[in-house]
Amino acid sequence: MAKEEKKPVGIVTPTKPFPLQVNGARGEVALWIGDVPLVIAATMGGLSAVSTRLECKSFQDLFVRLSGVEAAATLAGIELLTVKGDRLAAIDSLRLKHFPACAAAFSAALSHHFDDGDEGNGEAVEKAA
Repeated sequence: MAKEEKKPVGIVTPTKPFPLQVNGARGEVALWIGDVPLVIAATMGGLSAVSTRLECKSFQDLFVRLSGVEAAATLAGIELLTVKGDRLAAIDSLRLKHFPACAAAFSAALSHHFDDGDEGNGEAVEKAA
């Protein structure tokens, strides 16, 4: 299967290529916040930390808050879902105009968990049974 390249979310110009490696197969998503490049991923540990910080009562609540433009959720998402890049510099650069790009990146990262092509490791399941 050909490697699918995901384009960075946010404002990207042809003269400014995305400097960090993004592993789309892992669910990583590129995000620019001002001049700060980040790679985010909706890892279970990160989602759990965001959910705990925001006191979410369900996954739906977590999804709505991350994919919306809520300030606390956006800050928590940047801090806890960043897997590459300078999260503190990104938070320092964050302005309201960056929120739509953050919401799109969080939604893209979360959607990785719902991809139909992820069947898991069937061979390992058969061996365990």
